[in-house]
Amino acid sequence: MPSYTIGQAARLLGVSPDTARRWADAGRVATHRDEAGRRLVDGRDLAAFSVEIAQSADPDAEPAHTSVRNAFPGIVTAVKLGDVAAQVEIQAGPHRLVSLVTREAVEELGLEVGAEAVARVKSTNVHIDRA
Repeated sequence: MPSYTIGQAARLLGVSPDTARRWADAGRVATHRDEAGRRLVDGRDLAAFSVEIAQSADPDAEPAHTSVRNAFPGIVTAVKLGDVAAQVEIQAGPHRLVSLVTREAVEELGLEVGAEAVARVKSTNVHIDRA
């Protein structure tokens, strides 16, 4: 299971590292320390927290300044595998993206809850890249 530094978690959540540190200090997201003393967030915990803050966001609030083009870096929050196809959900800041891809693609990319991924949108298709 991947773990993320506070800076990486902040980028995936679409907030500043200071905000991510404050959330960790307040106990909103669990952290642990690696052998070098860096604070890390477990990928599954980060995925659950990203969904929680997205659901609690004010839908009428002004969006943050962004230059999002067609790439949505985020964290995998759910993977539903079928025999041939799979459904992958990514929380990219306040955006929840769902894509249907082949099971083979999920396995080749190593997509699992807590993994960092990028959803790329072209026309009506969403493609997922493992970051």
